[in-house]
This record gives sequence, C-alpha cells and structure tokens, in this order.
Amino acid sequence: MFKKNPTSVRLTLRALGYLLSYPDAQLRSVMPQLIDALQAEQALTAERMDELKAVCQHLAALDPLEAEARYVDNFDRGRQTSLHLFEHVHGDSRERGPALIDLMQTYEKAGLQFEADELPDHLPVVLEFASTQPPEVAREFLGEMAHILNALFSALVARSSPYASVVAAVLEVSGQRVQSVALTPEPAMDEVWAEPEAFGGCSTQGQSKPGNLRDGQPLHFVRNARTERAPQGVSA
Repeated sequence: MFKKNPTSVRLTLRALGYLLSYPDAQLRSVMPQLIDALQAEQALTAERMDELKAVCQHLAALDPLEAEARYVDNFDRGRQTSLHLFEHVHGDSRERGPALIDLMQTYEKAGLQFEADELPDHLPVVLEFASTQPPEVAREFLGEMAHILNALFSALVARSSPYASVVAAVLEVSGQRVQSVALTPEPAMDEVWAEPEAFGGCSTQGQSKPGNLRDGQPLHFVRNARTERAPQGVSA
C-alpha cells in the first residue's frame, strides 16, 4: 500500500540515484536489489513501481554497449536533459559557480564531506545527499529543485526515454507534483560544439569539455565531525 508520508525514504532515494547513474556492469548486476529496496520502503505508488521495474528490465535486456550509448545520448548531449541540475538554471554563466559553492556548503553544514569526481549538482549526488537526511528535510531540500526536475522529466518524455519514470519517481517521493512544462528550444549539437572562428573575439562557444563516460565508481559522502547542522537549502 502506498504511504503518503513514509517514515523513511533513504533506500528509495539511494536506489533512484543508482538508477540514474551510468549503466555499467556493476549497476546492471544489482538491478534486482534496487527493486527490492524500493519495495521495502513503499514510498512510491504501485503504478510508479511498475514503471521502475520496466526500466530495470529494459536496461537489463539491452546489450551493455547499447545501454551505455543510450545513457550518453540521454544525458550528455544537450542541456535540457543534463543531470547537472544547475546547468538547467545557469547554463555556463558565472552564476553557476556560486550556486555550486552554496550547494557544497549545504553538504558541509549537514556534517558531510563530499568526495566524488562528479560536480555537487549531479542528480545522483544530490539524491545520495538527500538520503542521509531525515525524510522531511530530504523532501524540503528536493522540493526546492522541483521546477528543474519537472523540466528534466518533460525533456526525457519528449525523447521517449524510460529514464523519465525515474525522475518522476524522484518528484513523487519528494511530495511534488509530476507535470509537463514547456521547454525552451536549444541549439542543435552541431552548433553547440562548432569551433569559433579564428580571432572571433572571446567567445567560448564550442569550447566546453564534453561529458566523459562515467566509470561507474560509487559516490561517497563522509561524516564531517566539525559541524552537524541541518541543510538550509540551495541557491538555484
């Protein structure tokens, strides 16, 4: 039975974070355990659970290289479907740096030290952090990002990506409404990665480093003994 206010969402948030990680052999091998974790807490509706089971079955049935290629196509080829949440709000502007610093400070104020190769606004990282917090704190924290998550959900639906169900589950467990939103058109990939003309001023278009294939290494937050205060939210 679906619980509107489950006492714990820790396993659910961690499992969803794993499902949004690079689908290497390690991830594919633990798909059954992820479903078991989601079922144990009963934090999602039966309909959403059926969708997530279908996602796991879909990923498991794909050829490994195909699963990895589709992941890259989904999340590393366009801003609308980026798993780096602040990219949806700030893009490559100067405001993104301070927002990332604020998010790191949120982690530190919760008594945690972030140790991973990814940026702190990567959605699996965000979900792992939320899983370390009390349920109400986790929901409030993720609720501040609901507008970004709904935009990501809408972009994945537009691409007919099964990962849309995972993002919808994140919204649902956060107590947020899952809804489609209007998307701002973005330039084609050829335009984004086009080299600027020689002596074309200070434009940085086409110079951003493309997303690397994830190596599947687990993310880690470690307890920081210097401070134990609860998070105060994020700037986005």
